[in-house]
Amino acid sequence: MAAIERAMTPRAYTVVDVFTARPLLGNPVAVVLDAAGLDSAQMQAIARWTNLSETTFVLPASVDGADYRLRIFTPRSELPFAGHPTLGSAHAVLEAGIVTPRDGVMVQECGQGLVPIRVTGTGADRRLSLRMPAATLTRLTDGDITALEGALGARLAPGIAPARVDVGAVWIVAALHSAADVLALTPDFARCARLERHLHATGISVFGDDGAGGIEVRSFAPSCGVDEDPVCGSGNGSIAAFRAARGLLPAPGADYTARQGRAVGRDGHVAVRVEADGAVHIGGACVTCVQGSLTV
Repeated sequence: MAAIERAMTPRAYTVVDVFTARPLLGNPVAVVLDAAGLDSAQMQAIARWTNLSETTFVLPASVDGADYRLRIFTPRSELPFAGHPTLGSAHAVLEAGIVTPRDGVMVQECGQGLVPIRVTGTGADRRLSLRMPAATLTRLTDGDITALEGALGARLAPGIAPARVDVGAVWIVAALHSAADVLALTPDFARCARLERHLHATGISVFGDDGAGGIEVRSFAPSCGVDEDPVCGSGNGSIAAFRAARGLLPAPGADYTARQGRAVGRDGHVAVRVEADGAVHIGGACVTCVQGSLTV
């Protein structure tokens, strides 16, 4: 009976829009701030119900050095790491007073390990950024490249070999000729999902230069139940690592802004920095859109 009563207790719940300072233009993440006592099946059911690209669950830290533990679910599966849920959950944890940063840093524990999150500013001026886990790049076979072009319905930029990029979340990353080509894509999601499953990937992230020093990005993950992720942190981090590896950045220590979401009525802005040693940082603004409680 006690377990049943605990399961039916209202839990603090918030929805945070990530990579925007203006509500409804970024990528929302649902955050259950008191997830103790929920099992994996319940978490997955909640994530399926919210039907957002990710839903997260805040738990007490289980290792030294972490301020809290986070579990991250898509509508269909659990992820060891994801960018926008990490930043949005950190914003929610800060607003709830669960964690106080030390020297401007808070540390999240997740399936990928410990993720430091830097906090600058306060209130509406607060910005959050994280250092991406180190990326592992694997070239695609000629057959996989053909399948990728077929799934996207577009030719890739010549001379820039696509890759499978593993940052905890795994993205198939490819360059198109321009930002306009990225925005014009009409992918075949069934074919995308088959390729994702074949390559054991979370999804496909593509980018194109905007002609002004930035890039346009789109991320597709139909195999995870998300045809198009409005603004994707791990996708942008994977693209940054890919661009560095392919020599597509103007110099080590490059900063640029990625724009994402316009194809689905959003307008997210991701601040990206690639250090001289190859470390990738992504960040941006967050804003709370929903606060309340969740009863399951």
